[in-house]
Amino acid sequence: MHLRVGGLARAYPSRSCAGCRARSFSTSHSRRSVIIHAGHVQSLNESTNALVSFSTETHNLNFHGPLSNLTVAIKDNICTMHLPTTCSSGMLRGMSNSVPRSRSNSITEFTSPFDATAVEFLKAGGANIIGKANCDEFGMGSLNVNSIHGPVVNPYQSPNEKSVPWAERERRSAGGSSGGSAAAVAAGMCDAALGTDTGGSVRLPASYCGITGLKPSYGLISRSVTFQLIFQKLMDSRWGVVSFADSLDCVGVLGKSVDTVKTVFDSISSYDPKDPTAAAPRTRDRAKASAESLLSTLDVNSSSPDLSSLRIGIPQEYFPFELNTTIVTAVRKVLERLSSLGAQLIPVSLPSTPYALSAYYVIATAEASSNLARYDGVQYGTRSPLLPGADKSKPDNVYAHTRSAGFGAEVRKRILLGTYALTADAFDNYFLQAQRVRQRIKTDFNSNFRIPNAQLSDPSPNPDGVDILLHPSAIRTAPRLDSDAISGLGPYLQDVMTAPASLAGLPAVSVPAGLAADGWPVGVSIVGQWGSDELVLCIGNVIERTSDKDNSNPNS
Repeated sequence: MHLRVGGLARAYPSRSCAGCRARSFSTSHSRRSVIIHAGHVQSLNESTNALVSFSTETHNLNFHGPLSNLTVAIKDNICTMHLPTTCSSGMLRGMSNSVPRSRSNSITEFTSPFDATAVEFLKAGGANIIGKANCDEFGMGSLNVNSIHGPVVNPYQSPNEKSVPWAERERRSAGGSSGGSAAAVAAGMCDAALGTDTGGSVRLPASYCGITGLKPSYGLISRSVTFQLIFQKLMDSRWGVVSFADSLDCVGVLGKSVDTVKTVFDSISSYDPKDPTAAAPRTRDRAKASAESLLSTLDVNSSSPDLSSLRIGIPQEYFPFELNTTIVTAVRKVLERLSSLGAQLIPVSLPSTPYALSAYYVIATAEASSNLARYDGVQYGTRSPLLPGADKSKPDNVYAHTRSAGFGAEVRKRILLGTYALTADAFDNYFLQAQRVRQRIKTDFNSNFRIPNAQLSDPSPNPDGVDILLHPSAIRTAPRLDSDAISGLGPYLQDVMTAPASLAGLPAVSVPAGLAADGWPVGVSIVGQWGSDELVLCIGNVIERTSDKDNSNPNS
């Protein structure tokens, strides 16, 4: 293990195992290739700070799996047994390697004794995991500036600055909280990356970095359950994904193309009986059948797709006053291309949308305050020694000091807000009211979609509804890291376009839609009914292929 000069990222070799003593030539050759690739990735990382640890060896790769030709980065709040998991927080950077807290004096970054289920699926498919990606602390943020490892720098190169040396270019946010995952893909460090999306944390970075990002239907990708009783509290009964807000968190996929994202998604979206939030196989099959019946009427794979049977809803509430006008121009070009392929564009209304952001932050902070209560420095998390003269006989003093020192400012703020929302005085007016708004948002979506919601016991189809919704992924392009947009209320407004789909648990994919007037990428989001992930990916693929003919596409 060695420290990268000038930064916090570390390279970690594989743990030894008896079964790996005898290696074929091909395996040894693969290891040398991985080491060379790791060195290249580390050099790319110097300018972006996208990755916080690197893997220098392969780990039981399936060389014949569907992912055998892909390199993948893992967000730092998803557990991996060969790499540390810090959640970009000081609360886990000084933990011992055992849970509960070890009495040993050997203190290092927390390393999980098991892989998250999604990571297990990646390895089974043959993916080469290259390292852990920087993120906002415990997934709380929209710009990836709330990290103990430092902010992530967007690697995108604006056409206006391609002749300007990197050191002199403007530094922009990669988005959050999965900014490290998005930046790693955009910079060419890996083919795909896993992130987590609570209120837009995959789609927003994808939009800012000019790549594709999928937030799947809630419950399709496992977050899993207990490994052993001693790990239950730390991982919040989920096998390997450290929780922020249980009812919102989804493991998402970022990639350079829709095809890459779909390949990874298909490999990790299997049913996991260990996950209590996983959608049942019968529900999955019912939703898949509804989506496939619509896909069978579309010709999306030809060079000239026929979308004449597709009804696209344009929600009027997703074009607020704050939306940058050049983003509207880019979205209109996408709509014009889809219309030229025969798609029907239909204005729709989602009247509860203006209340979505407020409801999201009440619910998310309330659940976060509960999830992070376990990090007290006694059983879980890094314990900070009390100041001389402090009263050690009161547990509250020990807990408060540890949590103040271990958590960053943004996490502390959200814990306090969430704790207040759950108090007796505020519970009815805030938390319950937010849940009522959430239900209204779900009803709005269900009433607009032609495909019925397979999760409902008695779904009623709407023959006059739409098949997908299309809207801008963000209200602006990536903000400068030294601008006012990353302070005050600015970061919270970034999720205004993405939070509704998260509250409803719907699939949404952000794909590049061209460039804004400042030369930076614009993303457009496709949202579908629950379980219609394949449909939104297919339409995203059509947008991607037709956009390749347009020189304004950032990936062209």
